Amino acid sequence: MSIEILPAQLANQIAAGEVVERPASVIKELVENSLDAGATNIKIQIEKGGAKRIKISDNGSGISKAELALALSRHATSKIKTLNDLEGISSLGFRGEALASISSVSRLTLTSKPADQESAWQASAEGRDMAVDIKPAAHPTGTTIDVQDLFFNTPARRKFLRTDKTEFTHIEEVIKRIALACLDVTFVLMHNDKIIRQYRAANTKAQCAKRVAQICGQKFIEHAIEVECQHDDLHFSGWLAKPSFARNQNDLCYSYVNGRMMRDKLINHAIRQAYSDLLPLDTYPAFVLFLTLNHRDVDVNVHPAKHEVRFHQGRYIHDFIFSVCQRALLDEGVVQASLNELHDQGTYESVNREPPYQANSLHQAHQAEPVEQEAQSYIKPLSYVGEASRAQYSPSYSGNQSARLSTKQQNAYYQLMSNDAEQKGGELSGSAASNHSTGNVHSDDSQLNNNSHSEENNSSTGILGNVIDNLSVLHIVQDTHALVLFNKELRLLSLAKLEANVCIGELQSKWDAGFVSQPLLLPVKIELDKIQLQFLELNQSYFERLGIIVNIVNNNAIQIRQFPALLRNKDVTNSFSHIIDAVFKRNEANELTEADWLLAVISLLQPSSYTTEITHTLFNRLKNSQSNVIDQLLLLNSTPVDLTSELEQLM
Repeated sequence: MSIEILPAQLANQIAAGEVVERPASVIKELVENSLDAGATNIKIQIEKGGAKRIKISDNGSGISKAELALALSRHATSKIKTLNDLEGISSLGFRGEALASISSVSRLTLTSKPADQESAWQASAEGRDMAVDIKPAAHPTGTTIDVQDLFFNTPARRKFLRTDKTEFTHIEEVIKRIALACLDVTFVLMHNDKIIRQYRAANTKAQCAKRVAQICGQKFIEHAIEVECQHDDLHFSGWLAKPSFARNQNDLCYSYVNGRMMRDKLINHAIRQAYSDLLPLDTYPAFVLFLTLNHRDVDVNVHPAKHEVRFHQGRYIHDFIFSVCQRALLDEGVVQASLNELHDQGTYESVNREPPYQANSLHQAHQAEPVEQEAQSYIKPLSYVGEASRAQYSPSYSGNQSARLSTKQQNAYYQLMSNDAEQKGGELSGSAASNHSTGNVHSDDSQLNNNSHSEENNSSTGILGNVIDNLSVLHIVQDTHALVLFNKELRLLSLAKLEANVCIGELQSKWDAGFVSQPLLLPVKIELDKIQLQFLELNQSYFERLGIIVNIVNNNAIQIRQFPALLRNKDVTNSFSHIIDAVFKRNEANELTEADWLLAVISLLQPSSYTTEITHTLFNRLKNSQSNVIDQLLLLNSTPVDLTSELEQLM
C-alpha cells in the first residue's frame, strides 16, 4: 500500500475521535473557549442529551469577521504563536483543533461580534464538505456556537451514544467541574428548554462557599476545612472534607491546576496520602482544591483531553500538596474527632490509633521505634546547627555525661524547680493520705501482672516494687504524682518535676553542641509583638542553639525555616509560641540561664499523665543518667506524707 496524505475531512474526523468523545466533550471544549475569551456569562442549551443540539452563548470578546472562517480551520488558534508560548500555556485551549473537529462531525454555526465591530457575522460548516459559509447576523457582543446533529455523518459513533438522560448527566458533571473552577462566572444550563442549573457569579468568600455548597452539597461545606497556603510561586487553596465525611465513591474529588480541571494521579495520590489511614477501607475523600503555579513549571500538553499534566518538579509539588493537606487535617483536633467518630461507627480498628504528628513525650523517644520515614518523606534530611555540632548524636546517656551539668547549673535548676514544690506537694499530700487510708488510690494491678520489668526483689509492696535502692513506688496519684516509700519514709513524688530533672541532664550535651535542626518544607510565618521581636533579636543565638532558625520578615512577623528535630512531631506555631513565652517570662523575673532554655523545650516533651509503664521508664532513665544525684533529686522533688491525723482518727 502506498503512503498518502489524508484528506482534510478525514484527518479532522480522526482528530475528532480524540476531542469529541461524547456531547459532554463538545461542551467542555466550547465552554473553555468562552472562558478564554473572557466571558463572565455563559448559557448552555441542550436538546435530547446533546445529540440533537448543543448551543452555547457567551459575552466574551468575540471573533472578527475576517477570522471566522479561519477559526473553523484545523490548527488555527489565537492562544499561542511560538514554541516559547507552548512552554508556558496560560489558556485552557491552545491546540486549535476543537472547532474543526466538532464541525467535521456535526452541523455547526458560529455567530460572533467583537465590541469594536458594528454588526455580527455568522459562519456555517457541515461535516460533508467542510466548506464555510459566511453571512451577516443579528447578535450582541460575544459568541454563540450552535452544534446540531452530532455524529450525523458517522453512524458508528452515534450508535455508541447512551440514553439522553445518561448523556445529560455527563454534561451536568462537566458544567459542575467548570463552575467550581470559575467562581466569578455565571453559568446557566438548560435541557429541553428547561433551566436545570443556574450558578450565579460569586465574588465574596461567602458567595464562593455558597456556590460550592450548591454544587457539592451543604453537608460538604459543613464538614469541610478551608485550606489556603502560599509558598513562593505556589498557591494552594480550597476545601478539604474531614475524614468523617468519607464517601463510598469518588464523586466529590475536584482538583484544579491553574484553573484547569484535572484527574491527575500525582495530585490525587498526594491528597489521599494526606488522609493516610484516617479513612475506612473502600472509601474516598471529598475535596475541592485549586493549585496555582507558574505556567512554565507545568506541561499541560501531555494528554489528549488535557485531564493530566506533568510538573517540572513533580516530587516537590506532591510533597507541597501532601504537607498542606495533612497540616489542615491535623489542625484544631480534626483527626482526633474523626477517630472518635470512626470508633463510634465501628471502623476504628482500620485507622492508626495515633496520628502521625501527635505529640510524643520524651520517654517514648527512648523506647519507641524510629519515626516512620515514609510518612515524613517531604522533610529534608537532618542537619546540625553551628560548627560545634559535628559531634555524633546519641539518644542514650551514661552517668558520666550527666556530670557535665555543673554544680552552679544544677543549683540554678533546682531553685527553679523547687519554688512551688512544697505548695503543690502539700495540696496533693492531704488527698494522697486520705485516699491511702480509705484504700481508694488508683492502682494499676493489671499492668503489674504484665510488666516484664519486675524487680527480682518483691518483698516490698507496690506497683513497681524496688525500682531504685531504698525506693518503692506504691501508687500513681492523679496521674501526675507517685506515692513512694523512700528510705522507709512515705513521700509524695512529683513525676513531672523528676522527669524535668532527668531531661535537663540528658539535653545538656545537645545544648553545648547545638540541637539537631530540621529544615521545614514550608516556612512557617508567625506574628510577634514588638517586645517579643526585640527579645528574639537579642537572643537569636540561643534560639539557634535550640535548632530554631528564623528570618525576620517585618516589624511584626518572622518566618521559621528550621525547627528542632526533637520536636518534629509538634505543631511548629504552637511550640514556638510556647518556648518564646516561657523564656520571656523567666527573663522578666531573672537573668536567663541555660536551664531556662532547656526547661522551655522540656515542658513540650513531657506527657500530660503518667501511667505505670511511663513511670517505670522514667526511673530507668534516672538510674542511667543521674546515678550520682538520685537521692538528692528524689528528696528535692517530693514531700513527706504525714498520716498522723488519719491514724489518730482510727484509734
